[in-house]
Amino acid sequence: MPRKPITPDNAFLRLATLCARCEQAEGDLRKKLRDWGIAPGDADVIISRLKQERYLDNERYARAYCRDKLRFNGWGRIKIAFMLKGKGIEQEFIDAALAQIDEEQYVNILNEALAAKAKTLSAKSDEAKRASLLRFAASRGFESNLIFPAVSRLTPHGDED
Repeated sequence: MPRKPITPDNAFLRLATLCARCEQAEGDLRKKLRDWGIAPGDADVIISRLKQERYLDNERYARAYCRDKLRFNGWGRIKIAFMLKGKGIEQEFIDAALAQIDEEQYVNILNEALAAKAKTLSAKSDEAKRASLLRFAASRGFESNLIFPAVSRLTPHGDED
């Protein structure tokens, strides 16, 4: 059974409610509007109105996304920036969001993630364990200049960078 078409006014109300609950990216909202069959001209009007009424703010979204992904997912700056770019967030907002990260907290998150991962490894050699930890930290999006010293502290003979 086909769905009843959604009107632009109804789409605005749905998106405003969604944005009031949690931060949203403009790109994600535009995709929803396309999926609902809203014409591109109407979608532009809806997005403009959401911005004007402060429901939608890409800078605010980038800060919240960065804070949450670091704290709850343990992601590094590289992965966070990549995902924000994929959502169509402007580079200046990404840079501002990443700049808010406390360096000490950031390094602690990396060290805790590596220590937890090291406990689960059953690698036979120290070299295999080290390689596994390096891959793990890189997949989380941490920078290599932080990964190598952190892994070296966890693995014996880890000082030959």
